[in-house]
Amino acid sequence: MADQTDAPSLADMQHWTWVMGRAQQMMLEAGLGAGVPVIPGFNDPATLARVGDFWSDSLKLWQRFLDPKAIEEGGAAVKDKRFKSEAWQNPVFDWIRQSYLMIADQMLKQVDAMEGLDPKQREQFRFATQGFIDAMSPSNFAFTNPDVIQKTIETRGENLLKGLSNMLNDLSKGQLTHTDAEAFEVGRNLATTPGKVIYRSPLFELIHYTPTTETVLATPLVIFPPWINRFYILDLTPEKSFIRWAVDQGLSVFMVSWKSADASLIDTSWDDYVLAQIEAIDVIRDQLDVEAVHAIGYCVAGTTLAATLAYLAAKGEADKVRTATFFTAQVDFADAGDLLNFVDDAQLDMIKQLSPEGYLDGRYMALTFNLLRGRDLIWNYVANNYLMGQDYAPFDLLHWNGDTTNLPAKWHLSYLTDLYRDNLLVRPGALAIAGTPIDLTKVATPSYIQAGREDHIAPAESVWKITHLFAGPLKFVLAGSGHIAGVVNPPAAGKYQYWTNDKPAATLAEFVAGATETKGSWWPDWIGWLRGQDATEVKVKGAREPGKGKKRPAIADAPGDYVRAR
Repeated sequence: MADQTDAPSLADMQHWTWVMGRAQQMMLEAGLGAGVPVIPGFNDPATLARVGDFWSDSLKLWQRFLDPKAIEEGGAAVKDKRFKSEAWQNPVFDWIRQSYLMIADQMLKQVDAMEGLDPKQREQFRFATQGFIDAMSPSNFAFTNPDVIQKTIETRGENLLKGLSNMLNDLSKGQLTHTDAEAFEVGRNLATTPGKVIYRSPLFELIHYTPTTETVLATPLVIFPPWINRFYILDLTPEKSFIRWAVDQGLSVFMVSWKSADASLIDTSWDDYVLAQIEAIDVIRDQLDVEAVHAIGYCVAGTTLAATLAYLAAKGEADKVRTATFFTAQVDFADAGDLLNFVDDAQLDMIKQLSPEGYLDGRYMALTFNLLRGRDLIWNYVANNYLMGQDYAPFDLLHWNGDTTNLPAKWHLSYLTDLYRDNLLVRPGALAIAGTPIDLTKVATPSYIQAGREDHIAPAESVWKITHLFAGPLKFVLAGSGHIAGVVNPPAAGKYQYWTNDKPAATLAEFVAGATETKGSWWPDWIGWLRGQDATEVKVKGAREPGKGKKRPAIADAPGDYVRAR
């Protein structure tokens, strides 16, 4: 028996934890007796079962703390890179880790068990709960992270001073740093594929890349990247560049480089982006004297390309686009994933308040996308660079991710309301471009549709829905990885895989069940499909060389001016 003046032993603490848990469970069980009403969330059987699980897990934690060998290691181990170091195996920190994970699990179960919520409300609540759980991880706090404590002792606190400097620097610029800011520069070691800007409008520059083959496909290719980010995601280092690879495959490649919004674009709407795509198509057709182009639309620019095709079909001009390729693009937003959690009246009102000059600061969108993967893109850097005081590693993809662009507020609000909130694009005639109603079911352009299996921005199930709308011949390809790595996957890297299925499939699950898996990049499959549409080639001369055509001389060297504008 411990003396009254002594602190309780671990055995005492374990005993009293069990007493309190058992007492609460007995009271709840008594509530099920005759004459006592069952109150959902308090004494219903499901709630009692969760309470029992909670206290059972709590007792197991104490038992593990008192005697780590009492529980099989395999049953307690959790694969989580936040707790991968051996320091977390110390009994005290192991108990902190396990307690956190247990409470997190219970919080999510409570959300799942809540009654009276519609599916959207439940998903928003679960998303917010998961965000809170990630923020409260013991790895994010100096006194509960054994790695930080050890580092602080080793460096005599220098890590905390350096981390504070990193944090203050981020606060001053209003954006989280992910990589070494000095390691990359557009035009020096990013976006280096040779070419010329041959056309400039208030909304975009058009880049024509220098051919590397003696002949090229007669039908040129125009790429529409998302204006939410810079175009050079498709022209990172030469080894990762889709543009350089496409040029080497014998294509006449053109890239639209969108202008980062400023006050001059205050009246810019979605119509303007659709008409800008058609403007680029017409400029290329005129420059090379061809009837049609192949077109690629990535993410939001792919959604816009779908509207462009519908508009051209309505105007009787569908033959301007020979084929269309969609990189992780959605047209039906009913199941658009976690981004739906950011679309409600309160957040739409906030966007209006954040855009007094008619454009939305790109740092807001950067934060939104970081929140979708908060554990990896926020808290990982808090722990490593603020607490541990580590240097930032050079990473081209994260440099691009932080190279934000501003968005026209009018367009952004209409995009969120008309597409994400109201899902009007899939309703024939519900939207109009320049006064012309559009209908996606009238699109008969041969299309190649790529989705990422692990895409958290444009879920594969959502991208798949294009196949239920377009009337033309379609090829759907499911790529390994997500929204970026699933697209930017050069063949030489030998990474990931993709799935194809030539048989009709009503659902994505049915497609996958009958699909053939191919190791590596899907890019060779795409170029094979493209050449299968029209393999006619022409020699590289005249206007096929950037800036050499009589109609439009070069304005500037690639990558142009708009990509560098803040």
